[in-house]
Amino acid sequence: MALELYHHGSSVCAAKVRFALAEKGLPWTGHYVDILKGEQFEPEFLALNPKAVVPVLVHDGVVIVESTVICEYFEEIAPERPIYPRTPLARARVRVWTKAVDEELHPACSAITYAVSHRHTILRNGAGSFDEFLAAGVNEGTAARRRKWQWIQQGLEAPGVADQIRLYDAYLHKMEQSLRDANWLVGDDFSMADILALTTLDFATRLNDLPHSSELTHLSRWYDEVSARPSASA
Repeated sequence: MALELYHHGSSVCAAKVRFALAEKGLPWTGHYVDILKGEQFEPEFLALNPKAVVPVLVHDGVVIVESTVICEYFEEIAPERPIYPRTPLARARVRVWTKAVDEELHPACSAITYAVSHRHTILRNGAGSFDEFLAAGVNEGTAARRRKWQWIQQGLEAPGVADQIRLYDAYLHKMEQSLRDANWLVGDDFSMADILALTTLDFATRLNDLPHSSELTHLSRWYDEVSARPSASA
């Protein structure tokens, strides 16, 4: 089984795939794509994923995209050491979390990451004019590039960033509530829900140590336990 992963170090989506690979003990070969230098827009990478985002999995020459889909694929090809529960109800509960992360938390994470962190690297490298920035990422679309341009230029003052931070805070409290009566986000078994949640929250500890707020004692306990898993170092 030849698994090749195109990924970037600070990509939350790539991190959850690396975490899942390690949790399941699957060997893989990595290809680093420097998204801050725009390598995701190179023709070779666009041939793999026209959306110009990481991660991308290539399994025996077949391309698979979308990070959550990739993790579900691991479960299908290597069911031993499962990262999804065995019962239909528990699997459904995991997917409620993965859907929330993919549709709400990840866009918020992207906005905050650009506004707080990536902007400094991009500005240091030289962002150029908006027209140049737009041309470099034509596959993303004008609206998406304009949002990123605002995040890069205005940081936390960019339109909508404060709303994304409030959304993040709301999900921290949702997680705290779920963890009051369970060891993990879905019952007593570690699952894909915990993998996605850790990788999505982990960058926040580099910004403001959010999971260790005095209001979030259950989340703090969970965060330390997930982070201590050997697979989390991936």
